Amino acid sequence: MGQLLKGKVAVVTGGTRGIGYAIVKKFLEEGAVTVLCGSRQETAKAALEKIKAEMPDAQVEAIWPNLSDRKQMSEVLAEVKRKYGRLDIMANNAGISQNTPLFDYKDEDFDKILDINVKALYSCTRAAAELMKETGGSIINTSSIVSFNGQGSGCGYPASKFAVNGLTKSLSRELGRYNIRVNAVAPGITRTDMVAVLPEEMIKPLIRNIPMGRMAEPEDIANAFLFLASDLSSYISGAILPVAGAIVI
Repeated sequence: MGQLLKGKVAVVTGGTRGIGYAIVKKFLEEGAVTVLCGSRQETAKAALEKIKAEMPDAQVEAIWPNLSDRKQMSEVLAEVKRKYGRLDIMANNAGISQNTPLFDYKDEDFDKILDINVKALYSCTRAAAELMKETGGSIINTSSIVSFNGQGSGCGYPASKFAVNGLTKSLSRELGRYNIRVNAVAPGITRTDMVAVLPEEMIKPLIRNIPMGRMAEPEDIANAFLFLASDLSSYISGAILPVAGAIVI
């Protein structure tokens, strides 16, 4: 195990699978006490059991709060700080994607993506920042490569990620006086569970558009989170870091 995050305490939302699970493992490998958040109790506990089987000595626990409920998030994060003495890293990774065409969108589906991808990030960030005001900290948001140029269908998803970028840049300026850094990672096409089940005829055209000739692995994204969480990036704030193999969408 490394020591880049030794002595630090981290919370990772969307930490039960894919990129979020890789972030949790990376933080633990580098010495951080890590709290993973899941959307449901059963998925959070399953991820916790898997982590403990792979890393029996890791300091990790699982929670499953309503991320969009700011009062609940304030209480949950305050409990994390009470239990471990500090909160250093807030990784806002929870999110959902959509590719619904405009004329097929249901209003409730558009509301849902904004609630999870934007409101939850706001709630978690505000609750974390309140606890970091005296000590500083690092807040890292999951954006997307489509936050730069949009996508051909499913306007709600890139709209939510443009909002993530806006929050990241604005809050980096507002919270800098407290030594709270706010950055975002913008993944490209990544080999998650959802992508893994796609047929080969869908995968090959995607990879052909990536100059580096492969899609990202979850660990590629987790490495970017590690850098932005660690003191190696102590003077970096307001950055939107693409991790996309040089693809331009």
